[in-house]
Amino acid sequence: MIRFSLKSFYFTSLKHNNFMKNNNSKSFFVSAFLLLLIISSNVFAQNNFDESDKADRAKKAKAVMDKAVQKLGGEKYLNVKTLVGEGRLSLLKDNTIASFQSFIDIIIYPDNKERTDFTDNGSKTVQVNTGETGWIYEEFLEKFGDQGESQIENFKQSMRTHYDYLLRGKWKDEAELSYVGRRPSTLGKRNDVLKLTFEGGFVVEYEFDDEGLPMKTVYLRMNADNQAITEENRYARFLTYQGILMPSIVDHFTNGIHTFRVAYENIEFNKNIPDEIFVKPDNPKKLKKKLKL
Repeated sequence: MIRFSLKSFYFTSLKHNNFMKNNNSKSFFVSAFLLLLIISSNVFAQNNFDESDKADRAKKAKAVMDKAVQKLGGEKYLNVKTLVGEGRLSLLKDNTIASFQSFIDIIIYPDNKERTDFTDNGSKTVQVNTGETGWIYEEFLEKFGDQGESQIENFKQSMRTHYDYLLRGKWKDEAELSYVGRRPSTLGKRNDVLKLTFEGGFVVEYEFDDEGLPMKTVYLRMNADNQAITEENRYARFLTYQGILMPSIVDHFTNGIHTFRVAYENIEFNKNIPDEIFVKPDNPKKLKKKLKL
């Protein structure tokens, strides 16, 4: 699902100003998924154990992950090959909707292929990532071209902040897993907290409730003034699609402020996806049409 990256999210640079203006000051909301991509490696987290308890922490972490996988659908969840999600992305200001756009997001597992099409007042934004390559089209800004090396790396980084990355084991050659402990949640409840620590110091913490549902992911980034900013994705309104439990609402918070919401209207798994939708077209005009699968 939209990985914040976002399924993007995604995705090329972190922009807290999501409105782009032309010469007539017409505002345009470029995907909030782009918000999640410039993530600093200077992230730190604390755990409740000594290093001597490393094996116990790893065992506890595995137990939390196993419970989560079973809660989300077990083998059905792990064996997903494709995901197509449709819905609405809303930018929030002072707890009210400032702008919104519709989206369709397509992911192919485990190939790391993703395409997200956004539509805002008839104007299209398309972002495609296929592992080590990617391209982007922004109709309103009349931009069309390949993503740069930093954008590709930012996309990879953004994927690490979604619970899918943890539960599907994509981290095993890239990070160290540990169990942090129990963290206060709501109404007197507490969540289990798992942590992935990557080379370079980037850290993501994933919280799961007692039933195994993913509740949130938390990570830090450094802003231009070298100040630590807390970014948080909260998952809610879990619904069952084809036997798989998925959050139909994802809320993003920056330093505790609600900045945007992804609301899914439909999610479909294991749909046949043509490879050509990930191929950069020779003429960007072809991208103006509604994507058909």
